[in-house]
Amino acid sequence: MTPTLLVLAAGVGSRYGGLKQIDPFGPSGEAIMDYSVFDAVRAGFGKVVFVIRHDFEQQFREKIGRRFDARIPVQYAFQELANVPAGFTVPGGRTKPWGTGHAILAARAAIAEPFAMINADDFYGREAFTTIAGYLSTLDPDSTDWCMVGYKIGNTLSEHGGVARAICDLRDGWLNHIVERFEIQRQGASVNTFDKAGTCFPVTPDALCSMNYFGFTPRLFAVLETGFSAFLKASGTELKSEYLIPNIVNAALASGAARMKVLSSNASWFGVTFPQDKPLVQDSIRTLVASGAYPSPLWQ
Repeated sequence: MTPTLLVLAAGVGSRYGGLKQIDPFGPSGEAIMDYSVFDAVRAGFGKVVFVIRHDFEQQFREKIGRRFDARIPVQYAFQELANVPAGFTVPGGRTKPWGTGHAILAARAAIAEPFAMINADDFYGREAFTTIAGYLSTLDPDSTDWCMVGYKIGNTLSEHGGVARAICDLRDGWLNHIVERFEIQRQGASVNTFDKAGTCFPVTPDALCSMNYFGFTPRLFAVLETGFSAFLKASGTELKSEYLIPNIVNAALASGAARMKVLSSNASWFGVTFPQDKPLVQDSIRTLVASGAYPSPLWQ
C-alpha cells in the first residue's frame, strides 16, 4: 500500500522566535520541509498531509503548499488548542499546544493508510524516507507492527546548547522503550545526557535516538483518542503539559497494543532549535546541493 507523509507544522517556535517551519533555508529560498516532501516524492509516498493552525493557514498555503500542488496530492488538518474531547476545557492562561500526539490526532480524517510522521523543521535525509517507505508499503492498514527511524545521537546534536532527545532501548531490532533525556551535549569524545533531576547519563555517540520520525497505521488513532482523554484527566489543568508521541509509543509497547521496528539511519539529522542553528543548517543544505543530492532551485 502506498504510504502517506504526515508533516507536523503547527508549532509556535518559542525558542526560535518565529515560524521556523516556513523560514527559508535552501539556496533558492526553500524551507526545510521542502526537502522532506521532495525526498518523500522520490521515495514513493502517495500523499502529504500538513498539520497546521488556522491562524497562519493562508500564509502557509501561499509560501509552502502551492509548491506541491502539481507534484503530489496535498491535504490539510488543523491543530487547535480548543479541540478537546467533550467534558474537558482549556485552562485559563494556557497558550501552549497540546503536543505531538494531539497534532497527529488532528489528521485522523485525512489518513486511511500507513503513514510516516515527521516534524516540519527537521531535515531527515533521503535515505530515511526510502527506508521507511519500503517498510510501510508492506503493512496492512490494520497492522500494529509500527516502525521508527533511529539516528545516531552523535549525528543529531546542536553546537549552540543542550537538546532533548529520546534514547532508544532495543531488543532484537524492536523498540523496548524510549527514555527522554535533557540538555544533551557533546563533551570531548563522549555525549552526556541528563534526566529531569539533573543526573548525568553518559552514552556513546552511536546510541540510537528518536527524532520524531515514526511510521504508523491508522490503528494509532484509536490509541491516541483514548490516551488523550486520560492525559487531560491527569494533566489537563497544567499550563505547559504536552501529550507527546514518545510517551504514547512507550505506553502502547508496554500494554502490548503495538510493536515498533527500529530502522536505523547513518544520515546526519539536522534541525533548528535555536536561532544560531540556522547558518549551520543553511551550510549543510548548500553542501548537499553542491554534491548533487538536490537540485537548486529544488522545484523546477
